[in-house]
Amino acid sequence: MKTFLPLVLSAVVATQAYAADLPETHLKVVGSVGSAASYRDFEKPFFSEELAKDSNGKVTAEIRPFTEMGLKGGEILRLVKQGVIQYGATIMAYMSSDDPVNEAIDLAGLTTDYDSARAVTEAYKPYLSKVYNDKFDAKLLGLWPNPAQVLYCKGNITGLKDLKGKKVRTSSRTQAEFVDAMGGTGVTMAFGEVVPALQNGVVDCAITSTLSGNLAKWYEVSDHIVQLPIAWNQIVLVVGNKTWNSTDPKVQQYIETKVKSLEDRLWADVKYQTEQGYDCNQGLDSCKLGSKGAMTLVKASDEDKALLHKTLVGEVVPKWAARSTKESVDAWNATVGKIVDVQAAK
Repeated sequence: MKTFLPLVLSAVVATQAYAADLPETHLKVVGSVGSAASYRDFEKPFFSEELAKDSNGKVTAEIRPFTEMGLKGGEILRLVKQGVIQYGATIMAYMSSDDPVNEAIDLAGLTTDYDSARAVTEAYKPYLSKVYNDKFDAKLLGLWPNPAQVLYCKGNITGLKDLKGKKVRTSSRTQAEFVDAMGGTGVTMAFGEVVPALQNGVVDCAITSTLSGNLAKWYEVSDHIVQLPIAWNQIVLVVGNKTWNSTDPKVQQYIETKVKSLEDRLWADVKYQTEQGYDCNQGLDSCKLGSKGAMTLVKASDEDKALLHKTLVGEVVPKWAARSTKESVDAWNATVGKIVDVQAAK
């Protein structure tokens, strides 16, 4: 958190300096997953309280998560393009059917630590901005992570090799391809359906963030959690170009400055949220953000890490490249590929 404190303070000073000159503006926002800690602790208070407070009441917003609106999350870009939604946030991987570019920064096994995840996200962001503008008539405002996406399993599991023959709930195509490569079966399933599915044996394991799974009480229907990030399920915030272009330039500057500070805070906190997920699921006294479970923590071995990377290079990246445009792959190779030392062929 301390790393970003100067950035946050400078953003506050900058916004307060011209807040008095801002015209009154009201934003209508569709937020991301309502049950997630990132929405509860950051996204919701940012839009419903912080924007108004730091603009002396000039810029206000109302926000409601897509999970409370009968939406699945994958339609956000389309609804923004159609003008149905002004500002929208969702998990990028949910929109992979609209364009595989939405998987590019979060391919299964691509990054297993915080620093690499942020570096990859920042590197590919300019290209994502171009695609969103050209294809979806939208402006990319922000990108931030969820806590690390890991495996929850019912029954004993010692490592990735034990996924063979198991049915695993996944939240993206790339996660399903990873599971299939392990000899398991990827099952696409909504987050809210996972608890009964684990309880009734419809799936043996499921992938979600360390903290989201805890908040949804997955520890009551599973008993092992694997300490190996498979993905991060980054959340993207966009605004329709029509809405943005009709917004006063001073308000545009205010929103962009504030969203940048929100990004920094979320990236700074994701380490803590990830560790809290592990701690709470195990029932440790250090648990502060969730509920105490009694799960067994399975520490990833060097063999697990090597297997995850081998699968990324041999299965996940080639399959993503095959369904992507050459432009997207070339942009990935020039940015993400250099950071992770992997090149995709097209």
